[in-house]
Amino acid sequence: MDAADIPIRVGAPGDWDAIWNLLGQLFHTPPSDEAKALEGAVFEPARSLVAEDAGALVGHVAAYTRDLTVPGAVVPAAHISGVGVAPTHRRRGLLTRMMHRQLRDVAAGEEPVAVLWASETKIYPRFGYGPASQRLRLDISTREVRLPDTNPRGRLRQVDPVEAIPVFSRLYDDLRADRVGWSTRDDAWWKFTLADVESQRGGATQLYGVVHETPEGTDGYATWRTKDDWNNLGPNCEVQIRELVAANPEAYLALWHFLLTIDLTRSASMHVAALDEPLQYLVDEPRRLGAALADGLWIRIVDLPRALTARRYAAPLDVVLEVTDPLLPANSGRWRLTADPTGNATCTPTADPADLSCTVLELGTVYLGAVPLAALQAAGTVHELTPGAVHRATTAFRWHRMPQPTDLF
Repeated sequence: MDAADIPIRVGAPGDWDAIWNLLGQLFHTPPSDEAKALEGAVFEPARSLVAEDAGALVGHVAAYTRDLTVPGAVVPAAHISGVGVAPTHRRRGLLTRMMHRQLRDVAAGEEPVAVLWASETKIYPRFGYGPASQRLRLDISTREVRLPDTNPRGRLRQVDPVEAIPVFSRLYDDLRADRVGWSTRDDAWWKFTLADVESQRGGATQLYGVVHETPEGTDGYATWRTKDDWNNLGPNCEVQIRELVAANPEAYLALWHFLLTIDLTRSASMHVAALDEPLQYLVDEPRRLGAALADGLWIRIVDLPRALTARRYAAPLDVVLEVTDPLLPANSGRWRLTADPTGNATCTPTADPADLSCTVLELGTVYLGAVPLAALQAAGTVHELTPGAVHRATTAFRWHRMPQPTDLF
């Protein structure tokens, strides 16, 4: 069967076994009934698209229904995952067909943006996704860094992560509205986030949890593993930090102090730190944090006027954007984006001359406030048609803290 003739249909609950087997092959993950059940608990058949050839499932894309924190707001966002085509059917246009259909389906709903992590970053710009955030990978030489003394008001208590979900979720939800890049987590997503599948530990221990408590209540938590290692100099174990959430500087410092001083360890890693991670300004030797850049969330603007009015802006703005979107033509055209001094915005079609021109990809790239629009002008992908427009728009689109996407989905 020619790839153009392979039918694509909406998924069904009974497809999960075949989807899981396909994704396991594509992403080279070992088989695990436990992992299959955990991911199956968040699977949304009605938001899954599958391609079948002669009764075999050969392609899949999925969307999860979650909200995403963006500058100054929380918006519905299609969380895209599980994208792939069987090795026998690649390079034949099947993925393109599925991604195009998924975009049309999302555009017909209530979500103004779609978001994903990219397995290979060259794939998703073809579909209008822009690299909206970066993250720091920290590989810390713990014996080479020193932190200030901790606050004696608080105390640390070790917990079982799954049993502590009610505690974790209350703090997470209290802070989420101000943490760009965070996604909503219901009970199934919490269990998925804290999944502790032995075959996926890479030789490390089970997942541990710790909370920071004061007389006023819990104001921080962290989850981590350790990986055993000894050499001719003695213990050389690693602390693998999965997540650290703190409501204030005291809890933040206490949790980092704990994680960097666990006995018999000599290093610590955290691969979802923000670009402006405060730890960089606490330690006495920041080079020993081993910071390296990696990409984070990719954003696709699906409904342009709704997306641009959903978020808030850091400065007043009145600019006409000329936007091109070949996959979702309703986004193409000239739009007047106006933000008032409070950061609230309107976005309406206009026939006025454009101040800036770009594609929908560039708007996705700047959407989370991390990438300066002026950098895209320097790259030649945003064009200034009215002098000063790039400066004004760059100031308005930026945000006071960098995104910190912590959920891998």
